[in-house]
Amino acid sequence: MNIAFIAHDKRKELLVQFCVANCGTFARHKLCATAATGKLIADATGLEIQRFMSGHHGGDQQIAARIANKEVDILFFFRDPSVTETEIFDGATLLRLCDVHNIPVATNITTAELIVKALERGDLEWKEPILTTGKRKKNIY
Repeated sequence: MNIAFIAHDKRKELLVQFCVANCGTFARHKLCATAATGKLIADATGLEIQRFMSGHHGGDQQIAARIANKEVDILFFFRDPSVTETEIFDGATLLRLCDVHNIPVATNITTAELIVKALERGDLEWKEPILTTGKRKKNIY
């Protein structure tokens, strides 16, 4: 699976701790993140992570484009509930794209844990991984 990570500043440390705890699971997948988030995760875990620009410089939009192009299977987006309206707009766009493209998304640690457990158990196998062409196999739903 192709997994993307984004975290607001006040949630970065929590996301890093989450990734450390689930490093073995994430090591079996392709990972990408915004710049600072990706660096923090890579430094703490040793995982290989494709890094985009920082969120403030368009990294969120780069991940949004990957979602729109069906190049992301799961999004972990740890949001700070006290962010500004501009950041809320960017987050709303990401969440809308996940809804449009049926992408599981976690915005907090509890949902993230549920998604990782589902990933470990194979519960997401119905969701065909993205092929190298960027196209999914036809779902039965």
